[in-house]
Amino acid sequence: MLPSLTVPAGRPAPHRGAPVLTLFMTIDAVGGVWQYGLDLAEDLTRRGVGITLAVLGPEPSQDQFRAARAIRGLDLCPLGASLDWTALTPAEVEAAARIVAREAERAGADLIHLNSPALAAITDFCAPVVAVAHSCVATWWAAMRPGPLPPDLAWRANLVAEGYRRVDALLSPTRAFAEATAATYGIAPPRVVPNGRRSAASRGHRTPVGAAASPFAFTAGRLWDEGKNVRTLDRAASRLRLPFLAAGPLKGPNAAQFSPEALRPLGRLSDQDVARWLAGAPIYASAARYEPFGLSVLEAASAGCALVLSDIPTFRELWDEAAIFIAPDDDAGFACAIEMVAADPAIRARLGAEARTRAEAYTVEAMTAGVLDAYRTVLEAPPLRAGVPA
Repeated sequence: MLPSLTVPAGRPAPHRGAPVLTLFMTIDAVGGVWQYGLDLAEDLTRRGVGITLAVLGPEPSQDQFRAARAIRGLDLCPLGASLDWTALTPAEVEAAARIVAREAERAGADLIHLNSPALAAITDFCAPVVAVAHSCVATWWAAMRPGPLPPDLAWRANLVAEGYRRVDALLSPTRAFAEATAATYGIAPPRVVPNGRRSAASRGHRTPVGAAASPFAFTAGRLWDEGKNVRTLDRAASRLRLPFLAAGPLKGPNAAQFSPEALRPLGRLSDQDVARWLAGAPIYASAARYEPFGLSVLEAASAGCALVLSDIPTFRELWDEAAIFIAPDDDAGFACAIEMVAADPAIRARLGAEARTRAEAYTVEAMTAGVLDAYRTVLEAPPLRAGVPA
């Protein structure tokens, strides 16, 4: 049960066995939002929350469907509607928002959790809205390109800005990204609730007992996303004598793609397959130039991998003194650091232990507690929507 969470006004007290809160959450199967949503939903259902998980964008893969359906009491609802950052026109986002609003009302939602905050710009919802700023095109552009947003991204950023202003509470996974969001959109900094991830051991996967006999380097994520800056790792891989493996899709839903020359691509892997690779204690590298949090880094850290990361504010905030930091575009620096760690089992073991210790702070339980606190604040506030006149 949810401690001190009041039943929304107008709703009768739940009878025994009924959910203490009916939550409608949007999610997508493209990247880390899927993992975030499933981990959060699993923990919330254990606490008595009834959840409908509404999937926007491409349909989940079979292993993603299996993971969602394994959560007892979760109602998975693929909507077939566009994501705001892949939609070709504002009309597609408007259609998606109206579908979400309709389905949330049909589900009898007490609270709506948007992982796509732009939807809040389009329509009013039947219940208060908590949104999470996981990423956005405007902060991505600021990290990746000089100059103003091009028109194709500007209209998307305008929808996100309006969505941020209209929601009842806005969350961010790191302080660095909260500050970037506030500066970009001229709003108060979002509330910081760090993401969490269950360790490989808690998900039933083998964890490493020591450094691998034959060291290798590993990275994972949306390889097609320029913000992940995998091209730097590809150049670094060409300098290395040890294998450098890369897990993740090479083509994105927005037509972006990446063709590695030296990295060994593994394609998109299930959570279980990624956990098996991490169990070999590889040296985990990320050269991201734009990363609001980095769940794949957290997964590697919780598995005891040594971390070699780009020196960006997010990674410094989360992993300072628990990783080696290299400038994002310094492929020679990445190669040198990876070779140095690979050559010394003692360094590899020490960095892996430091990463695992730091990862223990970023649990699903801590994430859920922070999200629940935001829910309580919204549900117990007077019924006035943020940014919307009474």
